[in-house]
Amino acid sequence: MVMSQSQNVLVLIVEDEVLVRLVACDGLEAAGFTVVEANDAQEALDILASRSDIGVLFTDVNMPGALDGLDLAELVHLRWPHIKLVVTSGKMLERTVPEEGRFIAKPYSLKKMTDVVAEISHPPRSTSEPVC
Repeated sequence: MVMSQSQNVLVLIVEDEVLVRLVACDGLEAAGFTVVEANDAQEALDILASRSDIGVLFTDVNMPGALDGLDLAELVHLRWPHIKLVVTSGKMLERTVPEEGRFIAKPYSLKKMTDVVAEISHPPRSTSEPVC
């Protein structure tokens, strides 16, 4: 169940389109995630520099400012390698998402978004671990 797995996972959503960001935040919060929002990559970097509890970065690629979402994902991968990455765009990517990151194309459903965030923040257990 997504709700129990998502507890204690803080997701930073970086999206410059306000309505898209609000829908994404509402969807993740409804699935049990805690959400912090940023309008662009610089605001996201400021948040990341001031917090140590971000577990997942969910970022759009096309945003205003000096850095796009892929630039942000690459920086986060280098500076905070424990943060899981989900990148989204309505266009084909010209570069690849950093290692172990995930890409979902826009438009995406709330179920797809929450499933990917849940999957990346809680990888499946190995079959050798006991299941309760």
